[in-house]
Amino acid sequence: MLLKNNLSIKEIVALCVIVVLCIVIALIPNRFHESDDLQSEQVKAIVLKVDDSQILETGIIKTGSQQLQIKIRSGKFKNKILKASNQLVGRMEFDKYFTEGDKALVVLNLNESGNEIISANVIDHYRIHMETILLLIFVALLIGFAGWTGLKAMLSFVFAGIVIWKLLLPGFLLGYSPILLAIGVIALLTCVIIFLVAGFNRKGMVAFLGAMSGVGITCVMALLFGQLFHIHGAIKPFAETLLYSGYNYLNLTEIFLAGVFISSSGAVMDIAMDIAASQAEVVQQNKSISKKQLRISGFAVGKTVVGTMTTTLLLAYSGGFSALLMVFIAQGTPVTNMLNLNYVSGEILQILVGSFGLVLVAPFTAIIGSWIYTKGN
Repeated sequence: MLLKNNLSIKEIVALCVIVVLCIVIALIPNRFHESDDLQSEQVKAIVLKVDDSQILETGIIKTGSQQLQIKIRSGKFKNKILKASNQLVGRMEFDKYFTEGDKALVVLNLNESGNEIISANVIDHYRIHMETILLLIFVALLIGFAGWTGLKAMLSFVFAGIVIWKLLLPGFLLGYSPILLAIGVIALLTCVIIFLVAGFNRKGMVAFLGAMSGVGITCVMALLFGQLFHIHGAIKPFAETLLYSGYNYLNLTEIFLAGVFISSSGAVMDIAMDIAASQAEVVQQNKSISKKQLRISGFAVGKTVVGTMTTTLLLAYSGGFSALLMVFIAQGTPVTNMLNLNYVSGEILQILVGSFGLVLVAPFTAIIGSWIYTKGN
């Protein structure tokens, strides 16, 4: 596989800096790291036999205990054959059902010295290998198609994942202001992603300023309408569980509102980059273009991009709560009742507020680009 485009010295330095940042952020310690319990060990196992004699089936719901014979496939107890139980509580969203030949993630409970297995707890199906294969296929296609640009995009993808996992989420748990923390993280990600892809030039500056203006508008709209909608952050799955797990000081509402503009920030960056790149191309072809003409060109591109991106946002959000809407439709719930439910209202808030940012980032970026690109004219 060949990478067709050559990198400049600045781009190589930027790539090295981002790699170093990824390593540094990934190594930042926090008190939420995985515990080193000497009396337990996570291993991969394969299911050899299944006994469903203690399972009670009521329609599609299964309850009872599934008895398994498993063979350890990793760790110091590799090839050891054990018996384990899989408890089914009758909730399909939490239950896991095993058949012969399935791979499973198992936690072994050990004695004090750690050299003898007391019991085995089957956690869930083992999916790491398939997730790794899927990721490698994605990386190969991205780099194979886009070359160095794809490599930079992949690096920005990894950087975003590390920042969210090591900075954003632990910051929420530590009680930092969700809104300020989210804005800071988005600014960092926007800066790194845009300048890594576009380079340290006027195009990158236009895209960055335009994207941050759209994020700022989305943040203001989320705070304003979140209060007017009377939406509480506990409407999100597992949010209330945090309050019962020792984190009762968390402001779930602000975390929910922060998620509104975090989830739309990627699309906002995309539109800002599209308009900045199109204006840069126009200036390249006509260096004497006026500020007004360039602004009009940016508006024209923005209208086209926004027309499809808002629908993309609707589809992205609606897929997540389609089952909920189907339940209401199947029960004959009136539309007025449906739209006033806090779950549905929360999703509507996300869609519409996110769309505000998408619509407004286009003219803002076009105006900023008309100023920066024609500054020397």
